[in-house]
Amino acid sequence: MLIPADSALSALAREVGQHVLEARRRLVTAESCTGGWIAKLCTDIAGSSEWFDCGFAVYSNAAKSRDLGVPEKLIDTEGAVSDAVVRAMAEGAIARTGADIAIAVSGIAGPGGAVPGKPVGTVWFALAQKFADRLECQGHLIQFEGNRDAVRRQAVQYALNLLRALPPVS
Repeated sequence: MLIPADSALSALAREVGQHVLEARRRLVTAESCTGGWIAKLCTDIAGSSEWFDCGFAVYSNAAKSRDLGVPEKLIDTEGAVSDAVVRAMAEGAIARTGADIAIAVSGIAGPGGAVPGKPVGTVWFALAQKFADRLECQGHLIQFEGNRDAVRRQAVQYALNLLRALPPVS
């Protein structure tokens, strides 16, 4: 039996799936602090193979570099929880899969890991879309409150809402 919070996330993922399917696009996820939770919600949906390509759970910095091509120097200079790194994650996910849409997430869920200027609850998102003539990528910084589980759940919900709000492809 699903707890209400999971039911809400599952319903949101179904909306995202319908939206992506109707747009005749394919989605890939690149997740750090959410650990594949977005991909799990997507693949829990029967028929998601029609619109969901794959998910990268790239928790370590080494995985971000190895699996998505995020330059190690970028991680060293900007930090793994940064606009530049999360954009590189999203762009790398599209480049490696050929998917049309990527959502990337990197954050500090806690209880440890905070650094000056990046307290627990800091989460960066990137939403990338491939079009015939270009790749667009936008970053979003959100500061969530709560414990580790609360931060992670809010990050998953925010990512799904970003995907649900995508305008139709023209």
